[in-house]
Amino acid sequence: MKTYLRVPFAEKDEAKRLGARWDPAKKLWYVQNVPNLAAFERWLPAQGDLVEAAAKPAPAVRTKAAQVQTGPRYFELHCDCQPWVGCAACGPVVEARGWRAPA
Repeated sequence: MKTYLRVPFAEKDEAKRLGARWDPAKKLWYVQNVPNLAAFERWLPAQGDLVEAAAKPAPAVRTKAAQVQTGPRYFELHCDCQPWVGCAACGPVVEARGWRAPA
Protein backbone atom coordinates (compact mmCIF):
# COMPACT_ATOMS: atom_id res chain seq x y z
CA MET A 1 0.00 0.00 0.00
CA LYS A 2 1.32 3.46 -0.93
CA THR A 3 1.49 6.12 1.72
CA TYR A 4 1.98 9.58 0.27
CA LEU A 5 4.20 12.05 2.08
CA ARG A 6 4.51 15.83 2.12
CA VAL A 7 8.28 16.21 1.82
CA PRO A 8 9.76 19.71 1.42
CA PHE A 9 12.32 19.99 -1.38
CA ALA A 10 15.11 20.68 1.12
CA GLU A 11 14.42 17.32 2.82
CA LYS A 12 13.99 15.16 -0.30
CA ASP A 13 17.45 13.57 -0.04
CA GLU A 14 16.79 12.46 3.52
CA ALA A 15 13.41 11.02 2.59
CA LYS A 16 15.01 9.19 -0.32
CA ARG A 17 17.74 7.82 1.93
CA LEU A 18 15.05 6.42 4.24
CA GLY A 19 13.36 4.66 1.30
CA ALA A 20 10.82 7.15 -0.01
CA ARG A 21 10.23 7.24 -3.75
CA TRP A 22 9.00 9.98 -6.10
CA ASP A 23 5.72 9.53 -7.99
CA PRO A 24 6.16 11.72 -11.10
CA ALA A 25 2.52 11.42 -12.15
CA LYS A 26 1.21 12.79 -8.84
CA LYS A 27 4.32 14.83 -8.03
CA LEU A 28 4.42 13.43 -4.51
CA TRP A 29 6.82 11.37 -2.43
CA TYR A 30 5.56 8.03 -1.12
CA VAL A 31 6.58 4.88 0.71
CA GLN A 32 5.15 1.51 -0.14
CA ASN A 33 4.48 -1.47 2.14
CA VAL A 34 6.29 0.05 5.12
CA PRO A 35 5.07 -1.61 8.35
CA ASN A 36 6.40 1.15 10.63
CA LEU A 37 5.96 4.73 9.46
CA ALA A 38 7.75 6.24 12.49
CA ALA A 39 10.74 7.36 10.38
CA PHE A 40 8.38 9.22 8.03
CA GLU A 41 6.04 10.64 10.71
CA ARG A 42 7.05 14.28 10.22
CA TRP A 43 6.10 14.06 6.53
CA LEU A 44 2.78 12.30 6.99
CA PRO A 45 -0.02 14.61 5.89
CA ALA A 46 -3.00 15.45 8.06
CA GLN A 47 -6.09 13.30 7.43
CA GLY A 48 -7.47 14.19 4.00
CA ASP A 49 -4.63 16.65 3.27
CA LEU A 50 -3.35 14.78 0.20
CA VAL A 51 -6.68 13.43 -1.00
CA GLU A 52 -7.14 16.36 -3.35
CA ALA A 53 -3.54 16.26 -4.63
CA ALA A 54 -3.50 12.50 -5.13
CA ALA A 55 -6.88 12.49 -6.87
CA LYS A 56 -5.83 15.02 -9.51
CA PRO A 57 -5.23 13.40 -12.87
CA ALA A 58 -1.81 13.76 -14.40
CA PRO A 59 -1.60 16.56 -16.96
CA ALA A 60 -1.94 15.49 -20.57
CA VAL A 61 1.29 15.24 -22.47
CA ARG A 62 1.24 17.22 -25.66
CA THR A 63 3.08 15.79 -28.60
CA LYS A 64 3.28 17.06 -32.10
CA ALA A 65 3.10 14.29 -34.65
CA ALA A 66 5.13 14.71 -37.78
CA GLN A 67 3.11 15.52 -40.85
CA VAL A 68 3.83 13.57 -43.97
CA GLN A 69 4.94 16.00 -46.62
CA THR A 70 4.04 15.11 -50.17
CA GLY A 71 4.49 16.88 -53.44
CA PRO A 72 4.15 16.36 -57.18
CA ARG A 73 7.16 14.03 -57.27
CA TYR A 74 5.99 11.86 -54.34
CA PHE A 75 5.18 8.22 -54.99
CA GLU A 76 4.87 5.20 -52.80
CA LEU A 77 7.27 2.28 -53.06
CA HIS A 78 6.11 -1.19 -52.19
CA CYS A 79 9.56 -2.38 -51.20
CA ASP A 80 11.27 -2.75 -47.83
CA CYS A 81 14.64 -1.46 -49.03
CA GLN A 82 15.91 2.08 -48.74
CA PRO A 83 15.31 3.66 -52.14
CA TRP A 84 18.51 5.75 -52.05
CA VAL A 85 20.48 2.51 -51.71
CA GLY A 86 18.66 0.87 -54.60
CA CYS A 87 17.62 -2.69 -55.22
CA ALA A 88 16.49 -4.75 -58.21
CA ALA A 89 12.82 -4.44 -57.20
CA CYS A 90 12.48 -0.68 -56.75
CA GLY A 91 15.38 0.60 -58.89
CA PRO A 92 13.46 0.58 -62.19
CA VAL A 93 10.41 2.22 -60.56
CA VAL A 94 12.53 4.99 -59.07
CA GLU A 95 14.28 5.61 -62.41
CA ALA A 96 10.98 5.60 -64.32
CA ARG A 97 9.69 8.36 -62.04
CA GLY A 98 12.61 10.61 -62.93
CA TRP A 99 14.84 9.90 -59.98
CA ARG A 100 18.41 8.84 -60.74
CA ALA A 101 19.73 5.53 -59.55
CA PRO A 102 22.57 5.90 -57.04
CA ALA A 103 26.05 5.68 -58.54
